[in-house]
Amino acid sequence: MSVSIEVEDEAWRVFDGLDQHARTAVAAALAGAGAVPGTVEIALLFTHDDAVADLNAEWRGKQGPTNVLSFPAPSGMPVPKGEPRPLGDIVLAYGVIAREAAAQGKTLHDHTAHLIVHGVLHLLGFDHETGADAEDMERLETSILKGLGVSNPYE
Repeated sequence: MSVSIEVEDEAWRVFDGLDQHARTAVAAALAGAGAVPGTVEIALLFTHDDAVADLNAEWRGKQGPTNVLSFPAPSGMPVPKGEPRPLGDIVLAYGVIAREAAAQGKTLHDHTAHLIVHGVLHLLGFDHETGADAEDMERLETSILKGLGVSNPYE
């Protein structure tokens, strides 16, 4: 498993061990979803609300920032033999995530883990567009997070 991490917003520096925390959450999500972690590559960008708002407007046509955005790599993309297959990129907005964590009585640590897991599942093709899909995705997220010592984010 290859995880590229870039921290664009210095506010994320308050999070001790962010790199390892992110890698652990990615690995847990891949394993929990039945993916083979050693064969994939994911990029994580830890940025600020304005950057996420710009991406949200450009790619989703929605105004304002959101907590996490996932950009799956194109399917069928050629990959050199022996190289990991790119799954895509995950972008996280510090301000939104910190405000949500505080409002929901969660730690930044736990809420960030949840959103990384959520983003990885989107890269793997999971979604929450219908009630049944949302229930399946939430159940899988909750199971993965439990393995990370994070309580159910939906309770």
